[in-house]
Amino acid sequence: MRIDTTLAMRAALVQAAGVLVPGLATGLTLSHAFFEDYGWLVGPPAWMIAAAVTVSVLRLPFWRGLLGAVVAGIPSGIATLIGVHWLGAALAIIIFALWCGGLAERRTANPTARAA
Repeated sequence: MRIDTTLAMRAALVQAAGVLVPGLATGLTLSHAFFEDYGWLVGPPAWMIAAAVTVSVLRLPFWRGLLGAVVAGIPSGIATLIGVHWLGAALAIIIFALWCGGLAERRTANPTARAA
């Protein structure tokens, strides 16, 4: 599989912004205790919403892109469990970006198959 590095970089930037902006907004307005108690509940949906925005902005196959977000979220969840949340988030962004870069080959092979 070939990876479009330009697309991967764009995916990383869009996903990072999609995670960072709401993360900072909620981090500044909600207590640390909220995240300790409910972060596991609000984090994954926030990640998936950011991924949905990323694949839509980059015009990637929607469901395949979201599958990549799920796959990338697994190591992030493990990192969170062992206490290195932000390292896990950075790793997830990299994995998701590489996944998106790999989707470029399919996008150029069949540009009308956006929903596939």
